[in-house]
Amino acid sequence: MLNLRKILLFSGDVVLLYLSLLIALFFGFFFANFSFKIFFEHLLSFSILYFFWLIIFYIFGLYDFEILRTPFSLYTRTFYALCLGLILGMLFFYLIPFFGITPKTNLFLNVLIFGILFLAWRNLFYSLFSSHFLNKVAIIGRGKEVESFKKEIAKRVYLGYKLTQIDLKKDFLSQIQKKNINTIIFTEEFESHPEILKALYFLGINRVNFLDFARAYEMITEKIPVSMISQTWFLKNLKEEEKGFYDKTKRIFDIILASLILILTFLLWPIIALLIKLEDKGPVFYKQERVGKDRKNFLLIKFRSMIPEAEKEGPKWSEIEDQRVTKIGKFLRQTHLDELPQMINIIRGEISLVGPRPERPEFVGKLEKQIPRYHIRHIIKPGFTGWAQIKFRYGRSVMDSFEKFQYDLYYLKNRSLLLDLQILLKTFQLFFKKE
Repeated sequence: MLNLRKILLFSGDVVLLYLSLLIALFFGFFFANFSFKIFFEHLLSFSILYFFWLIIFYIFGLYDFEILRTPFSLYTRTFYALCLGLILGMLFFYLIPFFGITPKTNLFLNVLIFGILFLAWRNLFYSLFSSHFLNKVAIIGRGKEVESFKKEIAKRVYLGYKLTQIDLKKDFLSQIQKKNINTIIFTEEFESHPEILKALYFLGINRVNFLDFARAYEMITEKIPVSMISQTWFLKNLKEEEKGFYDKTKRIFDIILASLILILTFLLWPIIALLIKLEDKGPVFYKQERVGKDRKNFLLIKFRSMIPEAEKEGPKWSEIEDQRVTKIGKFLRQTHLDELPQMINIIRGEISLVGPRPERPEFVGKLEKQIPRYHIRHIIKPGFTGWAQIKFRYGRSVMDSFEKFQYDLYYLKNRSLLLDLQILLKTFQLFFKKE
């Protein structure tokens, strides 16, 4: 259901891109006898441009349903994405004059018209799936996990799910039919209940959707609760022998992309080093012990962003307004430039571009005592970026680490080259986020 909505949202954007081009050309050639021949002459070049525009929209999070409920964030991100799209269009047509057209007014009109249609489509989409065409959901189950899941659904009204209560003491079947429930989510305790099984069989014939609790929780929240992890889950979902091709291919991409980033940013390194030295004459790089794959420790390399004696009293969590951060360090952290040296760790094979965040041994020992199954995250390489990093804020406590671990579990189960690509693209969003 969620995938269908994302496809609908994306398809609407594609239609609006070409509609906005048609309208822009109509007005642009209004006095020059517009014809569809002119439209087809622009079609190939603008199609190539639109491909990159759609990637930009994805990077700016414009396909995340959550952004639909925050108009200010939607409008600002749309504005920045369209500005970047306009600049890209200008570079595309004037630096690569392969197509024989150099649109100026038409390109600007295209961006302006599409921007208006884009925001109108987003508002219509949100209205339709938060107030109308709702997927009525009933949960058959009880306990803390179920109550927690109900709160998670309530927080995500933009997904188009509406919780509907049913009383298991009354006629189960008639309630489902009377309340027009579309989806039923059930926990393990009711999977072998004879009366409910009989009712579910009848409902299945009538095209009511069924989801087991674990799958529904994972699909809607994009994380896996720690309480659901057992030895059986581990055996079912973490089949490392099937990941051989994926791991080898990922390693190749790690080396290529990390080397490319090093080459593209190499000229920045002496500038950053000079600024760090000028502020306090301390070391340029900061090497910190982290826990890697199979619990093997390694030294993570970063540009130093804190004062040299930052941990004279021992390791501690970083704070939001941390007084230990230097002036240049604050800038490096905001722009994430302090993390560039980690490309060396990637080439060495100590970390990957995508994976769980590598933690310090002191914190890992503490977290393993307080978070069940926390050691599972060490079966793969940690990452420069990851699913938990883009879905949750920077971890500053045990509770934050607990929440991020649930996102790590989702990545461990679902990791693939496609998911890695999505994470890498969404990582660009971090440049526009503030704590």
